[in-house]
Amino acid sequence: MAELAALEAFLAGARVDATVFALRPDYRALVLAVDGINSGPSDEASDELLSAAEQSAREALGDTPPDALPHVAAWRDAYRAFGAKPQRTRNSLEALFRRASGSRLPRVNRLTDIYNAISIVHQLPVGGEDIDRYVGAPRLVRASGEESFDTMADGTAVVELPEPGEVVWCDDAGVTCRRWNWRQARRTQLREDTTTALFILDALEPMTDEELRVAADDLVLHLRPLCPDLRAACRLIAAA
Repeated sequence: MAELAALEAFLAGARVDATVFALRPDYRALVLAVDGINSGPSDEASDELLSAAEQSAREALGDTPPDALPHVAAWRDAYRAFGAKPQRTRNSLEALFRRASGSRLPRVNRLTDIYNAISIVHQLPVGGEDIDRYVGAPRLVRASGEESFDTMADGTAVVELPEPGEVVWCDDAGVTCRRWNWRQARRTQLREDTTTALFILDALEPMTDEELRVAADDLVLHLRPLCPDLRAACRLIAAA
């Protein structure tokens, strides 16, 4: 198990490159490291949490499309800023809302179910990664186009390259999430045996820092029943 100081040291190494802040000076990342996790497959509690989130999505949308939500619209603008087409590669928040409004969300594992529910209820993109599978610290950069990204295509494991200038999360071994918060790599994804996790909560205006912190607190609150000896450290990364 990681000591709290080790979690804080890991987060201290996280950074967002100045070229990303040049695209969106209002961008903030709240990075949350959690240890002592008792993960496992989806269960009745995570199913109920996602069911409540699905209902929350339907109530938030009513008869309006997901891209009418202020934070979804802000992320669409952010995607356009680095050349992505948001109608083709949707940010994770919009993708969840579109699926939740029309059908049942997938049940993946307890950790993934929890952070997907938090994403919907608080209307912000949230990602989860296995810290033990990281090589070095997480950083958000504009891709050179030569970084490796391990993913699945038609049921087969493949390695892709991001587009030059694409905004990606990465570590020393390659890309961990493409297009800011679009698709996560297989290598660092949360699993049923994950014990130490990194959660990344993404915010743009009009979301406030306070709303971002409330979402992080809610995430920790829902993790605690799984983790009697939970240790958590967080850090807010913003433009100077």
